[in-house]
Amino acid sequence: MTFTLYPAIDLKDGACVRLLRGEMDAATVFNTDPGNQAAAFQAMGFTHLHVVDLNGAFAGAPVNRAAVASILKSTPAPVQLGGGIRTRAQIDAWLEAGIARVILGTAALRDPGLVKAAARDLPGRIVVGIDAKAGMVAVEGWAETSDMKAVDLARAFEDCGVAAIIATDITRDGLKTGVNVAFTSELANAVRIPIIASGGVASVDDIRHLRAAPGTPIAGTILGRALYDGDIEAGEAVRAAGKVNHLS
Repeated sequence: MTFTLYPAIDLKDGACVRLLRGEMDAATVFNTDPGNQAAAFQAMGFTHLHVVDLNGAFAGAPVNRAAVASILKSTPAPVQLGGGIRTRAQIDAWLEAGIARVILGTAALRDPGLVKAAARDLPGRIVVGIDAKAGMVAVEGWAETSDMKAVDLARAFEDCGVAAIIATDITRDGLKTGVNVAFTSELANAVRIPIIASGGVASVDDIRHLRAAPGTPIAGTILGRALYDGDIEAGEAVRAAGKVNHLS
């Protein structure tokens, strides 16, 4: 399985930011021009992008449309987008706008029928976002923790055409404390859907550890604050993603 790196562009009020543990008041602005940031990631050698409309995640509807449009104009890289996408009309509108894959998080818990129907109708275009605290699913921009286990929610979407699941450990997000390989690997081994790791990636060693996880291969990881801060060098990350590293 190819291991794909997804540099993250998190959008708040039109700017590219990073949060700590999903807290909107703990936002650091890294670039006021998201299109420029997208082009920069392409120049670094990354082939895919992960974009989140943070305002939309809290509002329950898309907010940063202009910023997303600027990203799409600035790079040919496939863009997967999440944040506030809760209806079929919103899904269709983003796909028509040029988004490659739509990420459904809150909708996956609140309206699984919508997700399953969209995945069947739009094969390869629907991604489920499972954000968890201590293994339990969090929704509404991570503001609420449910009583649903992440692994049970993942299993609910088997055999309906979901392209991937993004598994985020919220307690590590933005902290650069290291990715939760055990949590990610548990999901990868529980379902046949490709699993993408997210939250806490601190160095290229995290990429190597994800690649070396036992059992079902992990499909990729999202790179956030460590990439922006320079703790991860793009070329080294791309090389690490391109080969399996057997760690002791």
